[in-house]
Amino acid sequence: MKSYFYFFLILFLSITTSYSQNHEIPQDFLSREFHENRREALRELLPENSVAVYFANPVRNRANDVDYVYHQDPNFYYLTGYREPNALVLIFKEEQTSGNTTYNELIFVQERNEFAEMWNGKRMGTLGAQDELGFRLAYNGSEFSSFDIDFSKFDKILFEEFHNDVRDNPRDKADLFDLIKTFKEKISYDLNSLSSPTTDKIQEEKTKRIDTKKLRTIMATLREVKTKDELVLIKKAVEISAVGQLEIMKAMHSEMSEAEVQGVHEFVYKKYGAEYEGYPSIVGAGGNGCILHYIENNKTVVGNGELVLMDLGAEYRGYTADVTRTIPANGKFTTEQKLIYDLVYKAQEAGIQKYTIGTSMREPNKVAIKIINEGLYKLGIIKSAKATHTYFPHGTSHHIGLDVHDPGNYQKFEENMVVTMEPGIYIPKGSDCDEKWWGIAVRIEDDILVTKNGPVNLSEMAPRTSEAIEAVMKLPSVLTNFNLPNLD
Repeated sequence: MKSYFYFFLILFLSITTSYSQNHEIPQDFLSREFHENRREALRELLPENSVAVYFANPVRNRANDVDYVYHQDPNFYYLTGYREPNALVLIFKEEQTSGNTTYNELIFVQERNEFAEMWNGKRMGTLGAQDELGFRLAYNGSEFSSFDIDFSKFDKILFEEFHNDVRDNPRDKADLFDLIKTFKEKISYDLNSLSSPTTDKIQEEKTKRIDTKKLRTIMATLREVKTKDELVLIKKAVEISAVGQLEIMKAMHSEMSEAEVQGVHEFVYKKYGAEYEGYPSIVGAGGNGCILHYIENNKTVVGNGELVLMDLGAEYRGYTADVTRTIPANGKFTTEQKLIYDLVYKAQEAGIQKYTIGTSMREPNKVAIKIINEGLYKLGIIKSAKATHTYFPHGTSHHIGLDVHDPGNYQKFEENMVVTMEPGIYIPKGSDCDEKWWGIAVRIEDDILVTKNGPVNLSEMAPRTSEAIEAVMKLPSVLTNFNLPNLD
């Protein structure tokens, strides 16, 4: 009787512990079935008798003994769901046989280590890779060097070119540095011999087998059209980002610093459980908005008569948004600011209408350029509608997903693509036009889902028209009474 009691006690504790742990961490990451499906989709695109090899992202050092927060390589995560460093996965076009074992994929992960996990958290290990990620065969990274794979039998070995940004941890003989080194040895990889002409037939055959280009196109084809599961997460990331824009519109005042504006956005992200920002936050007040990728965000006062350009995006369960709004710090556009803003809005609206299935992805940009050039000419900022200038120096459209600039082939719009529409006008101080335009920088960016019924603006929760922005900026903010002690 006592043995039955202990059996059920252990079973109960196991179930409740598992339940507790499962409900202490997010439960809406992509499922193992999603990643399994993506690996199968990859196989369909691989050439005959080939193997595709993917490595986890390196750990990047911030300073001394402090590393940056780890972020997995998007392709590696897309295909595996594994979020830890020091790993590689091999995906084979056809079934492979080794002894009595057949397989079409192998994953090598970092080994469980009680001491390391005490410092840096639990590792998934090989059992986790099998149970949670669905890999039938999972090995510790230390086993890769002795694993018998005859790479010479493949017609194609596909991987992306290596970069010189992987540090060697001398205390770990199965870190990413060693995995890459072992892989290079196994395929007889030599960068110099691959890039130089040769008459050696053996070397020529080896060069033909090793392909560091094709995977980029294959992954672009896979990732540019989103699945139903991906759209759920992208929509969440975009809506979180839109709420951030909405809340700062209500909270904004001209005594704020750029960093404080950034902080309001990112507080909203964390409040919704977003793990990171999808890219460094851009908050440019006045002339700083003319710097396209301005990330210093160190201006101490945004200024009473200035515009504030805010290009930020939450990353939610790996998927990132990319939403930009430009608002007047004091809640009211000047005449010149409104003219420029409304011109950018007009260009954006016309561009969004081109996000239809089968339309060339270059069309929104063409439409926006035409409208902006004609508008700048009418305002006297440029001398003709065909004049060359740098007031609108970038394109309007890029995919978003696991990357803020997600891979894609950029041919025609297809159903379930999510693509930004982001025209802008930037007139820095000293420009060849009337001084009244100097320092005006406007960008409006939204994330557009392509559907059978036309474009859907996923970020519409954040007001876009100049009138709507001014109206929202009059509303009360929950942050108005959030005052901290004066430390001066």
